[in-house]
Amino acid sequence: MRPFDVVPDLRIGSIIEVSGTAARVELDGGITELNRTYEGRVYAVGQIASVVKVHFGRRILFAYVRLLRMRSDMQLEGGGPPVPPERDQRIMEIDLFGEGVWHANQGNLQFGRGVTTYPLPLQGVYLMSHQEVQALFTAAEQQRGDGEDPMVEIGRYVGAEAAVARANINKMFGQHCAILGSTGSGKSATVAALLHGLLNQPIEGGTWRPRIVVIDPHGEYAKAFGDRATVYRAYDSSAGGEEAARPILRLPYWLMTGDEFRSLVIGKTEEEATSQNNIVYKALAHARMVHLKLIEAAKSWINQTTDKAPDDPRPIKQEDAGRVAAFDRDLPFPFSLDEFVAHIFEEQGVTTDAKGVIKRKSATDSKSHRSILDKLNVLRADPRLSFLLKNYAEGDAELSEIIAQFVGQDAANERKDIRIVDISGLPNEVAGPLAAVIARLLFQFKVWQTREERERDPVLLVCEEAHRYVPNHGQAEYEAAQVAIRRLAREGRKYGLGLMLVSQRPADVESTVLSQCNSWVILRLTNSADQEHVGRFLPDSLAGLTKLLPSLVRREAVFVGEAAAIPARIKIRELSEQQLPDSNDIKFADGWAKPPIQRSDIEAVVKRWRREA
Repeated sequence: MRPFDVVPDLRIGSIIEVSGTAARVELDGGITELNRTYEGRVYAVGQIASVVKVHFGRRILFAYVRLLRMRSDMQLEGGGPPVPPERDQRIMEIDLFGEGVWHANQGNLQFGRGVTTYPLPLQGVYLMSHQEVQALFTAAEQQRGDGEDPMVEIGRYVGAEAAVARANINKMFGQHCAILGSTGSGKSATVAALLHGLLNQPIEGGTWRPRIVVIDPHGEYAKAFGDRATVYRAYDSSAGGEEAARPILRLPYWLMTGDEFRSLVIGKTEEEATSQNNIVYKALAHARMVHLKLIEAAKSWINQTTDKAPDDPRPIKQEDAGRVAAFDRDLPFPFSLDEFVAHIFEEQGVTTDAKGVIKRKSATDSKSHRSILDKLNVLRADPRLSFLLKNYAEGDAELSEIIAQFVGQDAANERKDIRIVDISGLPNEVAGPLAAVIARLLFQFKVWQTREERERDPVLLVCEEAHRYVPNHGQAEYEAAQVAIRRLAREGRKYGLGLMLVSQRPADVESTVLSQCNSWVILRLTNSADQEHVGRFLPDSLAGLTKLLPSLVRREAVFVGEAAAIPARIKIRELSEQQLPDSNDIKFADGWAKPPIQRSDIEAVVKRWRREA
């Protein structure tokens, strides 16, 4: 049999209704089992997401199977009379997604997405041979522009034997993507498979050097990429061994904008009154300008008199007065936390009495000031936050050094293409602002690059457990992250900054951000709310694929969107144990089959807990 010939033995039914790209097919009465045997192969009939074809002269229309039902069900839905059992028929609903022309002399298929010629009722619908399915996927993936080949292996097409499924990363990352799946569906393994594909993509003269930043909330990706990744730990866990040898993340507080810093020091449990916000904003601007030597440092005003408010900026040079008045407090200049505190305590925490003498404010009047300072003291005393709140000193890392942690060439000129930020163990009220700072830092860096620099240096940000950082419902501790990642999702593609959202609860991910993704790898989703939520973002012609989601096996996914050659059911490629993230659940049976831990083991854990080891 030549590919794409009309083969009567592969005919399964006739079209009875066409509505846009959707069509209904009446299966032949002679089909007693949902399979056909042809040339020694068994072909399944009506498998959800399998591909069928309609011949239209030299042109072939392609569709995937969305639904199988009985005509009697349709009659009941439409309010029509019941169908007698002997006259009942099986109906297959399909969605047209593309068309092509087979060039026999060249042995290739010319394929195009979309439909220009629609089938007519009574036209035959045929199963596709394995050879034809492979030819279809190959033709669809070959449609790309100039430049380097953007197609990266992600797995195999289900139902097409060994046909390789590849993703177009120009579209996948340039237009953002989401990897969604319930716990145990293989979500982390899918992320690892895609990133390994990027690391090993062959090009003339070597392999790609991607720039990828992974926010890892569970500390599971360090194991997966070996010497191709740099893993930053957010705080000293005193766990010893390999973890202790990892560099500590340098992400100082002074990188934060006024809103991010306010969110950190006021906190979700405090009343965010306008007065409190202004206290933080004024002290922040003051501390930055003191560092730049634009204004005088804070000082004690007790028992003094002045014709100005004590907290007004005092320019050192008169010519700097205009610069001081127009100063942008959000610019990432370093500042001293001690100076920030001094401005609140010495200059904002005072008032003028009836005689014009400056006095300390009463306990009632200074409640907001003391609340902010108390919260900041608590945060500074937390050893887990030393990477963030260590007071700035001359000689500390400059902005360029901090950015280089994420996108720069490794200092030892090694191939550290993936930068993993391990934030496991951080409290939520810090994890949110930290994710916000990383997202905004990368975004602002790309904004200030030239077009040429952006084209040479695109960056991908991978947000694991995205529902933590951009939740669908407002949570104060994640407000800053929501704002930063929302902006990245809306505008990042223009600047060469891609976003990959990874989540086990898509219904809990902010809709605004998820809707910006144009490609989806959707693994098994068992929760009906998650299935419905995902269905809202898929085109109408693909929404039927959500019915597949509860029945997918581990590492099996529906791959749809701009990065997919055609909507397809795929099997994510298998990785070795060393290449997989450390995301396996603890096996209770194996653990309980061993003797309980000894007192000495408990004491060792307690020492690490207390950071005594």
